[in-house]
Amino acid sequence: MKDDYLRKILSARVYDVAIESPLDRLRVLSGRTANEVLLKREDLQPVFSFKLRGAYNKMAHLSPAALKRGVICASAGNHAQGVALAAQRLGTSATIVMPVTTPRIKIDAVAARGAKVVLHGDSYHEAYLHSRTLARDKGLAFVHPYDDPLVIAGQGTIGMEILRQHQHPIHAVFVPVGGGGLIAGIAAYVKRVSPETRVIGVQPVDSNAMQASLKAGRRVTLKHVNLFADGVAVKQVGRETFRLARAFVDEMVLVDTDEICAAIKDIYEDTRAIMEPAGGLGVAGAKRWLERHRIQGRTVVAIACGANMNFDRLRFVAERAELGEHREAVLAVSIPEKPGSFRALCALLGRRNVTEFNYRLSDRKVAHIFLGVQVGERSEIDRLITDLRGAGFKAVDLSDNELAKLHVRHTVGGRMPGDGEEMLYRFEFPERPGALMNFLTHMGSGWNITLFHYRNHGADVGRVLVGLQVPHKERAAFGRFLKDIGYDFADETGNPAYRMFLR
Repeated sequence: MKDDYLRKILSARVYDVAIESPLDRLRVLSGRTANEVLLKREDLQPVFSFKLRGAYNKMAHLSPAALKRGVICASAGNHAQGVALAAQRLGTSATIVMPVTTPRIKIDAVAARGAKVVLHGDSYHEAYLHSRTLARDKGLAFVHPYDDPLVIAGQGTIGMEILRQHQHPIHAVFVPVGGGGLIAGIAAYVKRVSPETRVIGVQPVDSNAMQASLKAGRRVTLKHVNLFADGVAVKQVGRETFRLARAFVDEMVLVDTDEICAAIKDIYEDTRAIMEPAGGLGVAGAKRWLERHRIQGRTVVAIACGANMNFDRLRFVAERAELGEHREAVLAVSIPEKPGSFRALCALLGRRNVTEFNYRLSDRKVAHIFLGVQVGERSEIDRLITDLRGAGFKAVDLSDNELAKLHVRHTVGGRMPGDGEEMLYRFEFPERPGALMNFLTHMGSGWNITLFHYRNHGADVGRVLVGLQVPHKERAAFGRFLKDIGYDFADETGNPAYRMFLR
């Protein structure tokens, strides 16, 4: 098995379309971590992603008859661009089935390559099923985004290049993981040629299909995946990629959204290049792993797998990057509503830079303040909270509170009048035309909406916070609404950020 994939990778046809991407040293990050951190720059490929390697290798091995009929694939974007470019070079037609939620930048890039774009479904899974039906009905060759030996071998050429470009010991390679094609190919090569090099997969904590599968010893299907890092938002990994991962991958690292945003900023500071969220995973995983194991003086490689970033998402990334780096704390601080309290609070903050300060009078005895403040490291947050509490102020760390970071910071200042009972729910739905209206239509008009917050983050998913007054006799109907609407939701009625600032 090892020699078979080694042969496939060594003979892969990728350089008709792909470049041998640079392996750049991240100077600033290397200094901060006391390690040599190298970045494999797959964002510099003609389609700004590694995906064209596997797509072209697969299509270059198709028969002339198959190429004449044309190819088809399902993709949220990067694989689609690889297939479209490969089709151009090989003189065949390509049909790309993409979810309706796909960012416009990726749709336009695929269409510009001459491919036919078919938008279908809200998720990759729905697009995939439709593409399989079209492939069968029209006799088109299906190009799988990850679960195909030739696609895996094409991606494996990245591992071959890394070991050729850096011929000194490499302690670990950190690979973003979605369906598993990239890490399967890299691991199959690296473990054959440099078995002492650790191959470590990186996934978001809420899109961890490979990590969950390796832990369970079987392929696991996730009920929900977060679409922030849409390039790796896969509910189930491939059969062949899972088999190779079990054989060759040393471990998995999970990172959260804030850590991904911080990694995007780290890469920008060193290269002036902006990665898409999936493209920042490798660096995010390397940072977390090096810190956790307290490793210094080693050489590690992170794969920058893509840079197809929707420009509108940059404001969200910038907003969360400092939190991911643990250089900003978000706090809820309660102080007495009396003269001198603000001054006392500011004195405790000292020379720390205040990044956010939200307050509105709502209680004659206690003032609740939503506070953002720059810190040097995570431990400083604990020291600051200890100082605040020592001064008699109630302080709660909201730095890991998703409700606070997504919604509450933008709604501080309003509270529901009277004593009416209110429930608070957070919803996520596909960011597509009509999705918000569909939500409101299903809700009906019998329940009073007391709070509503939505903000477009330029992502594939819309996030809405809703306050509702639902009579007790209609709670069963409300439960059916939650089930029928089909959107992911969370009951936030007990969230401390809500109770302090909006209740």
